[in-house]
Amino acid sequence: MRVNGFTEDGYEQLGLILQELVDSGQETGAGVSVWREGREVVRLNAGWADAGRTRPWRDDTLVMTYSLSKAFVSLAALVAVRDGALTLDEPIAAYWKEYGVRGKERTTLRHILTHRAGQPRFPDAARDLDLLDEDGLRDSLAQAAPEYAPGTSLGEHALTYGHLVDGVLRAAAGTTLGAVFGDVVRPALDLDAWLGVPDRALDRVAELEHARPEWPEQLHAAPWLRIPDGALDVGRTNSRVLRQAVFGAFNLHATASTTAAFFSRLTAEDGPVRQLLGPELHAELLTSQVTGHDEVFGTRLTWTPAFVRDKGKIAKGGIGGSAAWWSLRHDHACAYLTRRMDDHGRAARIAAALGDDLSVVGED
Repeated sequence: MRVNGFTEDGYEQLGLILQELVDSGQETGAGVSVWREGREVVRLNAGWADAGRTRPWRDDTLVMTYSLSKAFVSLAALVAVRDGALTLDEPIAAYWKEYGVRGKERTTLRHILTHRAGQPRFPDAARDLDLLDEDGLRDSLAQAAPEYAPGTSLGEHALTYGHLVDGVLRAAAGTTLGAVFGDVVRPALDLDAWLGVPDRALDRVAELEHARPEWPEQLHAAPWLRIPDGALDVGRTNSRVLRQAVFGAFNLHATASTTAAFFSRLTAEDGPVRQLLGPELHAELLTSQVTGHDEVFGTRLTWTPAFVRDKGKIAKGGIGGSAAWWSLRHDHACAYLTRRMDDHGRAARIAAALGDDLSVVGED
């Protein structure tokens, strides 16, 4: 299977790397997009969008991005702040009364967005709940004690992030995460990205597959992904019902081009993200908030309210290998979105060819 698409002068090596990944079997389906100075300079499609290898990966192929989703969930939360429904630093229990118990009385939206709310996983009480029991999972978080006092430790809220934000939006703004993303964020940023894929786009969705049967159990984050069951079960994640649900922590479906375009405009003072949020919240979105050892990711990193940030990039990765970033050193954006769930080594090779370091991007 030949890699297809285009690369402008100076980017030809990316096509060679991607072809090597396909030829070696390290990649079975992926899209790569690079944006610079307001335009796409690389768009590459590799492999297949389905396990049966009947649908070649195309420009408009959608794939579930896992924790890359969290960056867009954060925007929905900040829209509610923009609209005055709540602030970043007041206790969310002022609105979500049921949540303010058992040590969570002073948890803030900032704690949630920076993965310091003390709920990096669902509690044992949620063990028998279905993956798509939205109300039950949200209520389990409201009733549970945090694993640590909010604000005192750090750990990516692997599966709980979207349900926490959804709970805040329901209580403070009288709306839902799906509605704010779908009706406000997505059109404002012109995203071909979906929390809940519409019927008309289902035929564009790629099927996920594990690189190896044992891959899910080898993850550092595995203990945080087991309740409720099914987040890494491709039988569930490839189902129509999950594709059309809203599970904010992981099931945003997007194309590589739309993801890279978003990151390319992320810091622009005249860009759509700043226009959506306003200058103060745009600055908050990009500003480093906390640095420490992230127990779920297993390394030291710095979080903004949406991204991992270091001296070279603003980025977010998704478990399984998808990643996107804005290079602070080189003024380009790149997205590598894949259906073959493995580590971030493939995206890291693309990044290295661009002069970027992708050693820390989020869950792996």
